[in-house]
Amino acid sequence: MKFAIFGTGGVGAVFGARLAANGEDVTFVARGAHLEAIEKTGLLVQSAELGDIRIFPAKAVAKLEDLDYDFIFLTVKLWDTASAIEAIRPFVSNSTTVISFQNGVTKDALLADAFGVDRILGGISYVGATILEPGVIQQNGVVQKLVFGELNNRDSMASERCRNLKQSLERAGVEAIISANITSDIWQKFIVLVAMSSVTAATRQSIGKVRSNKQTRELLLSVMSEVRDLALSRGITLPENIVEDLMQYLDSLSPDVTASMEYDLRMGNRLELPWLAGAVVDMAAAAKPPLAVPACKILSAILSPFVQGSPN
Repeated sequence: MKFAIFGTGGVGAVFGARLAANGEDVTFVARGAHLEAIEKTGLLVQSAELGDIRIFPAKAVAKLEDLDYDFIFLTVKLWDTASAIEAIRPFVSNSTTVISFQNGVTKDALLADAFGVDRILGGISYVGATILEPGVIQQNGVVQKLVFGELNNRDSMASERCRNLKQSLERAGVEAIISANITSDIWQKFIVLVAMSSVTAATRQSIGKVRSNKQTRELLLSVMSEVRDLALSRGITLPENIVEDLMQYLDSLSPDVTASMEYDLRMGNRLELPWLAGAVVDMAAAAKPPLAVPACKILSAILSPFVQGSPN
């Protein structure tokens, strides 16, 4: 099938490279020095556990020019969502499906408004990966999983496009899960992501250091409990022991895995905080009655000076 990866950062690069290495037609959208490096020497994904992959030549562009994509993966940072929608709009045909594998819980509403629910799927990514240098991605750990499904309670298991995507991903060595309730799954990912991103960033530590320290482990649990309560207040269906289950997931990660927000903080990059812990604070304040989310509120305050990035 024909794929476009709109945003060749850690997430987009890993899954796009796996697909391309298996012979799929993949176009990578990148910019600046990253694009120049990919054009010159290809896209390299380094993984000590899974082995390196170099895609050369890679079909890399600054903006889409081709047509008739089967799937467009949206993997830009959340603040670029609106501009990304306008950039891909001319290339979304009746046979194209757009899937956001971004963080957060608001992205799919924006896509549905732009393209209609028939042209999108809900999606979640699980991978530890960052841009090491232009053209080079560092993948940490062995987890490389995509979860996706139809929105608005439509039957994902009967969806031909879900089955086709699952087959392509599995042939490429990616774990692919068709979700029967993608909205619930997106919130479950949000629960663990808010905790992992905010606590690793605030402590400047990887998940191994955070989960092995008693106090920061308790902080992880507190954040997840707050986001769980927010989800339940909004009518989201969740497993009964979701916080305990997600803590087991964090315990299973390679100790050196970190969140992209912790990496961005170290690099002086802009942070997705307003769409993660910051969004929890905003949604909790707007709830009726308002919800108390003290851990998220404190972590958001600690990280707020760095939202726009810092050269230091």
